Amino acid sequence: MSAPRPLVIGHRGASGYRPEHTRSAYELAIALGVDAIEPDIVATRDGVLVLRHENEISGTTDVASRPEFAARRTTKRIDGMTLTGWFTEDFTWAELATLRARERLPDIRQSSATFDDAEPILRLRDLLEILDAGAARTGRPIGIVAEVKHATYFASIGLPLDELVAAELRRWDDGSRTTVECFEQTVLGELKSRGVRGRFVYLVEARGSAPDLVARFGSKALPYSAQLTEAGLARLAREVDGVSVDKALLLRPGGAELVARAHGSGLEVFTWTLRPENRFLTPERRVGRTPRDWGDWRSEFAAVLATGVDGIFVDHPDLGIAARAEIG
Repeated sequence: MSAPRPLVIGHRGASGYRPEHTRSAYELAIALGVDAIEPDIVATRDGVLVLRHENEISGTTDVASRPEFAARRTTKRIDGMTLTGWFTEDFTWAELATLRARERLPDIRQSSATFDDAEPILRLRDLLEILDAGAARTGRPIGIVAEVKHATYFASIGLPLDELVAAELRRWDDGSRTTVECFEQTVLGELKSRGVRGRFVYLVEARGSAPDLVARFGSKALPYSAQLTEAGLARLAREVDGVSVDKALLLRPGGAELVARAHGSGLEVFTWTLRPENRFLTPERRVGRTPRDWGDWRSEFAAVLATGVDGIFVDHPDLGIAARAEIG
């Protein structure tokens, strides 16, 4: 992707304004000028790749109100968490296609929630078509930063996301518009070995360990923090092109040094997720006591950008682009 730096990436589209992962969220993000769009990828029972924040979909669709699917409600253990609800892998694509998308944070984003039930959920292939149409319409390339969700879990139930995602992305792009990211480094290597071209980015939480490492080593799994040391970053640089870190790691003392250390290892650095609402801002940047009100988002965005990151994930693309413009 050839675009101004840092890249502004529409997190699940323009998810601050429309229910995430809907056509309107993606198309609004393109209209607002994003450099790329980030979808979350999970799978159906029949191996179709669909775009949802998680494979548990009660909070982002109308499935809980659909009596024909009431018996599908179940409890599962996924990446160390016990979840109860409805899961994409228990539905065929034909069944999921009948559902409608809903705002995941209705108390915070009441305006977005007014669009509930207006649109169906989408497949990865639908987004790829939207990106192509957007590029043709705007005359600029629009990339994808595809997040592969719960790869170890899906592989354990016979749905290998590396194989399914590779088949889609290989057909779509020569690699110039493609970035793939995951909290599990294993699947990034598998996708590369399957001929996916592009950039590979390792997602890093502020605490804990990667699910694939926990599955392999249990309590002895290397923590994310150890992977962000100078030695850890050097090891990652041999396998991936970048890291994408929780913004909390950049807003604490030493954030700029972390970015510099990663750059020194040859890695790009991205961060997630920049949002304007009080609920998501650091305490000193909140204005008033209402979680849904916007606080001093400008200073938080500026503080993140000042660390020298190569890309930011934003729910409100226009705010990210404005913040980038302000740093010159």
